[in-house]
Amino acid sequence: MTTTSERLDGPSPLPPTPKVDLPENRSFRLKNRFLGRTLHTDQLQHERLSNTVGLAVFSSDALSSTAYASEEIMLTLLTAGLGINAFGYVLPITLAMVIVLAILIVSYRQTIKAYPSAGGAYIVTKDNLGVIPAQVAGVALLTDYILTVSVSVSAGVAALYSVFHGVYPYRVELAIAFIAIIAWGNLRGVKESGKLFAIPTYAFLVAMFALIIVGLIKNFLGGGLEYVALDPEQTEALKVTGGAGLFLLLHAFASGGAAVTGVEAISNGVPAFKPPEWKNARNTLMVMGGLLGAMFIGISYLATQVHAVPTEERTVMSQVAQAIYGNGAIGHAMFIFTQAATMLILVLAANTAFADFPRLASFQAEDSFMPRQLTKRGHRLVFSNGIVSLAISAAVIVAIMSAEVSRLIPLYAVGVFTSFTLSQAGMARRHIRIKEQGWRAGLFINALGAVVTFVVTIVIGVTKFTHGAWAIIILVPILVWVVVRLNHQYETERAELHEDAERAVEAPILRRHSVMVLIDNIDRTSARAIQYARTLMPDELRAVHVAIDELHASELAREWSELPLASLPLEIRECPDRRLDRAVLQLVAEIAGDGQTEVSVLIPRRVYRSAWHKLLHDRSADTIASALADVPHANVTFVPYHLTRSAKGAHVQQVEHGAVSGTAGIHN
Repeated sequence: MTTTSERLDGPSPLPPTPKVDLPENRSFRLKNRFLGRTLHTDQLQHERLSNTVGLAVFSSDALSSTAYASEEIMLTLLTAGLGINAFGYVLPITLAMVIVLAILIVSYRQTIKAYPSAGGAYIVTKDNLGVIPAQVAGVALLTDYILTVSVSVSAGVAALYSVFHGVYPYRVELAIAFIAIIAWGNLRGVKESGKLFAIPTYAFLVAMFALIIVGLIKNFLGGGLEYVALDPEQTEALKVTGGAGLFLLLHAFASGGAAVTGVEAISNGVPAFKPPEWKNARNTLMVMGGLLGAMFIGISYLATQVHAVPTEERTVMSQVAQAIYGNGAIGHAMFIFTQAATMLILVLAANTAFADFPRLASFQAEDSFMPRQLTKRGHRLVFSNGIVSLAISAAVIVAIMSAEVSRLIPLYAVGVFTSFTLSQAGMARRHIRIKEQGWRAGLFINALGAVVTFVVTIVIGVTKFTHGAWAIIILVPILVWVVVRLNHQYETERAELHEDAERAVEAPILRRHSVMVLIDNIDRTSARAIQYARTLMPDELRAVHVAIDELHASELAREWSELPLASLPLEIRECPDRRLDRAVLQLVAEIAGDGQTEVSVLIPRRVYRSAWHKLLHDRSADTIASALADVPHANVTFVPYHLTRSAKGAHVQQVEHGAVSGTAGIHN
């Protein structure tokens, strides 16, 4: 009976909602220990970089390529049998590649100004050339980033075993270990702008320019440089067996293409610079281009002067450093410093790919051309799935190619120059489309960049085809087809889910609601399902057992008759062919056959704590749900019961009991 005070004061307030939380599970605790405490979304900030730090962060990939670009040119010429004559072609080929570098630098200055929010090849191509060309650029860049990691760590390991020859047999294991360490650092959310990158980058610059300056002084003022002491293998390589044809020179030019990879990194990271972002990014790009060109020319020149011949266990860089510095105490210290700086920047250069690959993959995933999981930020607000995917892919390639830089380079340059070409063509198209002030000059620059990089792409594809480039030339179109098919699948799902969505929401409610609970045993799972079914207040509530074992069905019927459930009899549905899904489907079709009944099928489900427990039980519930998926006005609900005695289970049960008690109090 309602009292006067209740009528005046209103109904009694509901009890407060219990404070519910889940204890940290084993996986979460492991992540905290391995990666650090989880970061909240509002902690996602991008630190602005000065030009000095920005150069270190975004240029390590490009600058580090000077450690192996000259060697790749020389190796191509020597392998073709030019012998000692090869040294006469290295510097001209280097100068030709530096001209390509200059064109790219000037071209990307235009890109940075036009796309200050990030002007990577994918964004520029999508904006100006369309979706499919953008996928070609995106896939080419993703493969390039994977190979960037593979080449960088392999070259870093090469710098290490050039000093410590005994580690050569373990080069694959070391390279994979380096990949794992860099991936771990990125999963922890290592800042792109940290001193971690500045110190090795500037140490490498100091080491390279010290080497070049000392080498030039000795060569021009000190009476010339001494040749590298040759072993029998190197002596054999210098024997002249042929001349240099055009195809061979183009082949060597293609090998030097590795020197200009990484130029795009600054255009991808424009927002990270201090204001005015685009201007600081352009200035940094120019400085990077000048440093890269000077080091590339200097190393190539010195390598030809000392007659450095690459071998399996000694890089050209190590031979040049040893020839210039000599065997004295100071010279040996400088040699070790040069090799250490080279190894560090090569290994850390892989981080450029770890910064850009997950970001590019997330862009494509947002456009529904990559799995949606790549858009999710992980424990430390980084794109964890992208980082892990990159690390695994690079490690597999390192293992397949035995961490040999010369085998990786032919795969490396095709993708990056394809993206260069599409990016510059996209910029040329933008100039024609928008016609901003000075667009004609911009059109000339970017069109020249597109033509030059396209020619280089063709040269690399043709000359390196039989050396491994065929794999990338075939793989890129296949991957483009895959991502387009993936997009088609996402679009089909989206269209189906949105089709008549508004009409479905406003559709009339059927007159009857029948709820059916499937019973296999009389236990807590079934009891929980019946309890939940009653809260739905259906017009009809049915408990059904599909009998595939007559003895079990008889025993279940006997036990059910002993329960205080007179208002809810147990229906036994015979199933002589033991096809549970078919029997349930037929029953649901009978109930919904009048076209006026909404049917809800409740299936009790046990949720197991350990994965191996799942192997001890079948998946009949999933089979039944799949059979009913296409039946109009039929709905399947799993009612879970967590089989666990863990702290989590006890905690959830306490909360559940508390909530039930509170509800009972309200009804009373």
